[in-house]
Amino acid sequence: MENYSYNSYTLQLQGLNVLKASIYPVYLFFFFSYLFIMVTNVGITVLIFIDKNLHQPMYLLFCNLPVNDILGNSILLPRLLLDMLRPPSERLISYYECVVQAFTSHMFGTTSHTVLMIMAFDRYVAICKPLHYTAIMTNKMVMKLTVSAWGVAFVLVGILLGLTIRLNRCRTIIMNPYCDNASLFKLSCDSVFINNVYGLTFTVVLLTSSIGTMVLTYTNITVVCLTSKNKSLNSKALRTCSTHLVVYLIMVFNGMSNIALHRFPQYSDYRRLCSILFHIVPGSLNPIIYGVQSKEMKKFFLKLFKSKNTLPLI
Repeated sequence: MENYSYNSYTLQLQGLNVLKASIYPVYLFFFFSYLFIMVTNVGITVLIFIDKNLHQPMYLLFCNLPVNDILGNSILLPRLLLDMLRPPSERLISYYECVVQAFTSHMFGTTSHTVLMIMAFDRYVAICKPLHYTAIMTNKMVMKLTVSAWGVAFVLVGILLGLTIRLNRCRTIIMNPYCDNASLFKLSCDSVFINNVYGLTFTVVLLTSSIGTMVLTYTNITVVCLTSKNKSLNSKALRTCSTHLVVYLIMVFNGMSNIALHRFPQYSDYRRLCSILFHIVPGSLNPIIYGVQSKEMKKFFLKLFKSKNTLPLI
């Protein structure tokens, strides 16, 4: 039965439907995933900041990903962990907190795309225009790309949520484990036609721009590698581009799985779980993939490990 309450500022989250026997294993999985995401992503951000060898455009642009993973998961997972230990009737959230959570969640997804797009541009310049790389990828350019990645996401998501908060609300139950734009405008009894149109346009523009950028940059990179006899260039391209491409494909696969499950209401529980994994999986794998592939990062950790082993015993 629907719970009608006009413009209530207290909402109820449905949460995850987990069997009693599985609550603690699932809780521990989310808890240790969050712990791992925070330690690895904060560690890599600090590493890039303190190691001058990593003050290169590629790593400075990559630094946006761990920052995005930290913000996206910090808003979602602590609240989710608390709600898992509460009965459904006590999973309450204020409307303003819900809007902030929805904004952060959509910023996380959108910024993941825009950051990977500017990283693709960096790889394109490094491999297709190596002689002009230092002239093009200056500190000023890195700053412009970073600001544009976050700025575009902020404007797009700001309009998305702005169209939703203008609506009157007549329901109080969020049919998700956390707040997002769709859950918020479904609380309204007003017409959401404009929201649907903008939401669809937003998604199409973002995905078209993202996939188009990847196709164009990697097509050019592939052509250069196939026509070049420079083994060093080809090796560098394979190492850095494969890392970037794997991270991108993981993000797209997670996002597409979530969108596809929306079409099957009978799998709503799987969709809710998938929406949480959309935050956890990239945030957990990004630092591992880049940490394993990066020679500079491996050198830093090797140097750190050796210095600890050679400390004099007191």
